[in-house]
Amino acid sequence: MKLTPVIMAGGSGTRLWPLSRSLFPKQFLALASSVSMLQQTVQRTEGLPAGKSVLLCNDEHRFLVAEQLRALNYQGARIMLEPAGRNTAPAIALAAFDIVEQQSDALMMVMAADHVIENQQAFESSVLSAIELAKTDKLVTFGIVPNAPETGYGYIKRGASIESNAYTVSAFVEKPNLSTANEYLDSGEYYWNSGMFMFKASIYLAELKKYAPAIYEACEKAYTDKSEDLDFIRAGSEAFLSSPDDSIDYAIMEHTADAVVVPMDAGWSDLGSWSALWDIDTKDDNHNATNGDVILHNTKGSLVHATSRLVSTVGIEDIIIVETKDAVLVASKNEVQDVKEIVNKLKAEGRTEFKHHREVYRPWGKYDSIDNGERYQVKRITVKPGAKLSVQMHHHRAEHWIVVSGTAKVTNGDKDILLTENQSTYIPVGVIHALENPGKVDLELIEVQSGSYLGEDDIVRFEDRYGRVGK
Repeated sequence: MKLTPVIMAGGSGTRLWPLSRSLFPKQFLALASSVSMLQQTVQRTEGLPAGKSVLLCNDEHRFLVAEQLRALNYQGARIMLEPAGRNTAPAIALAAFDIVEQQSDALMMVMAADHVIENQQAFESSVLSAIELAKTDKLVTFGIVPNAPETGYGYIKRGASIESNAYTVSAFVEKPNLSTANEYLDSGEYYWNSGMFMFKASIYLAELKKYAPAIYEACEKAYTDKSEDLDFIRAGSEAFLSSPDDSIDYAIMEHTADAVVVPMDAGWSDLGSWSALWDIDTKDDNHNATNGDVILHNTKGSLVHATSRLVSTVGIEDIIIVETKDAVLVASKNEVQDVKEIVNKLKAEGRTEFKHHREVYRPWGKYDSIDNGERYQVKRITVKPGAKLSVQMHHHRAEHWIVVSGTAKVTNGDKDILLTENQSTYIPVGVIHALENPGKVDLELIEVQSGSYLGEDDIVRFEDRYGRVGK
């Protein structure tokens, strides 16, 4: 029986700010490896008796997902776009409808794209145990064997043993206080709720129809109304938005008579905070975890992450310091759960630092806003070989492009020109223009914008190979 991995790649990017942003959340970051957490999750499936994955993400992240799969040379995945976040039960339903359409009797293995699993062998052993249970129409959840009285996770209480490594589910319980978490740990009967599941796609849909019919009907209609968008499958927006917002735990797992739990002891973490990253990171003799250009003196028990400049510390203990090009976080290691309050304040003040980095990724490459003032902005633009920006114009700004390296094919009004290193062109307000990299290496150029309004929404697109015309 075929196993299809289902990777949920949503996320809002609040708990690991400023490295994580809403347009570049933690699953796209390389935090515990040389590759991103999403890429790690995809690689993790390659040790399973599984076919190609179904990935679920929102519209704003679609090109990031596609690019990170391309970087792995991982071909054949189906990328499904949710019109908006509606929690896990509807998201999994979209994947289940797709799997049933492809192969009616398939198993699905549901995983989050932003979890760390250090022991691949133990992970695979638990998954193989779950496969045999799921074949008998059980709905399997994976319970993480706890090693601490963690108050940040929900728990699963096991019931009767049904196999050597599986139990009925007695109860799902909410995040406990510390004393209750200690009781759970001492009892040996509770596991952390990992948010990973396995079942037949058809069984999931049958249980969803039984216990959450409104979600079932909305998602069935959304899948029926799907459309193809380049390499993406776009669910019907109106129907999906009508779905109730509910998790798989509340919608199904707490009600079904067929829930079972398979324990997993594989070095799992959801990296839900900076202190969690400190927990799993390599440390020096003073228990410091560092990344980037960092110099420490008389520093203990801290995490220092530098991305763009030297960060040095003197005489600190149990502190988190995270530096990016446009923001710096300094926090007590014991209070990092409140980082989200900073993000909320940024949103309330209408600031952009919660949403994206100074360096912003696009399907054609990226740009870095290196300077700005009242009526000007300077960007360093990188265009990938063979990529092309949309044919566009601006109502409020003029642009001056200077090539730093590579070759640029430029449409400037009614002229098409080739520019190489140290050559430039000027594009007046209201002139239709386009930029393309016809070469074999990255195109690097400096863009100087000037005008009365410099927002990214001052773009009128006429042609776009990435399906963004009219958006």
